[in-house]
Amino acid sequence: MFDKLEDLLIRFQEIQNELSEPTVTNDQARFRKLMKEQNDLSPIVDKYLEYKETKKNIEDSLEMLEEESDEELRELAKEELNGSKANLEVIENELKILLIPKDPNDDKNVIVEIRAGAGGDEAALFAAELYRMYTKYAETMRWKTELMNINENGIGGFKEAVFMITGQGAYSKLKYESGVHRVQRIPATESGGRIHTSTVTVAIMPEAEEVDVYIDMNDCRFDVFRSSGNGGQCVNTTDSAVRLTHIPTGIVISCQDEKSQLKNRDKALKVLRSKLYELELEKAKSAEAAARKSQVGTGDRSEKIRTYNFPQGRCTDHRIKLTTHRLDDIMNGDLQEIIDSLTAADQAAKLSNMQEEN
Repeated sequence: MFDKLEDLLIRFQEIQNELSEPTVTNDQARFRKLMKEQNDLSPIVDKYLEYKETKKNIEDSLEMLEEESDEELRELAKEELNGSKANLEVIENELKILLIPKDPNDDKNVIVEIRAGAGGDEAALFAAELYRMYTKYAETMRWKTELMNINENGIGGFKEAVFMITGQGAYSKLKYESGVHRVQRIPATESGGRIHTSTVTVAIMPEAEEVDVYIDMNDCRFDVFRSSGNGGQCVNTTDSAVRLTHIPTGIVISCQDEKSQLKNRDKALKVLRSKLYELELEKAKSAEAAARKSQVGTGDRSEKIRTYNFPQGRCTDHRIKLTTHRLDDIMNGDLQEIIDSLTAADQAAKLSNMQEEN
């Protein structure tokens, strides 16, 4: 591990030297690449330098204990030594986490697809609440949200909602949200007062660039239709909505949020590109899972990941067996505790795999 850290330190210094050259900005592509590499390496290098400083403090304290006869100074050296040793252990663990290979999609924006599952109108109502939960969380992170398509059920619920979240590290935070979300509560539509269980599926897809996925336009069929539902003056009056069918995969995407047919077409292509990219990611994950222990789920839509129990005010994430009784806060977008716990569990699983492989 420390040989690798030394190599990274040397590389970091090389990058700094290159960035200090007067002509570095003449080649903007090279300049951006160097800046990104420097930003990626900075946390590791800073932590490694902290490690080296702590190691030096330990050596200095040991040297003082060997040479110093004054009892008071020896006690100070012992305190310094014990503190540095404790810090060193913490720093070593932090370095191991920083050296875990980074998911190349972590910095990407995401396209979120929420679909009502079992439970009829109640599932659609909960789908609308999940949409609100994620948009609230995006607000706390100062991310932008952009609705791409919505299919309402007439009583305030969503049969389907597709939207984009744009912001630094959006995928790294939200990638664990893919899967089946289960709700247990007395539905507003239920007069008997019985607790029902309904499900909603959530898919989190990293936004794919054109360089990530090539789409042959000959494989695409576009149909136009009139927008429906609540909206502006163009709803039900112009053929602005677009339905895109990708013939090889059978993927169908509808976009009707924009008044412009061209803009809806562009949004549909953006969603298709991300869906095709997600299919490739799923193939890679399946191959990886076959070769090693499974880690925290980040993509299987059939996996039941979380239960929201309203009568007891309880939310349980089944992958990491985390239960919290802060359901109201969670539904208002306070997801950070759950996301941090999932991230820590995933890091622990990856560290364990790395140690086994070594």
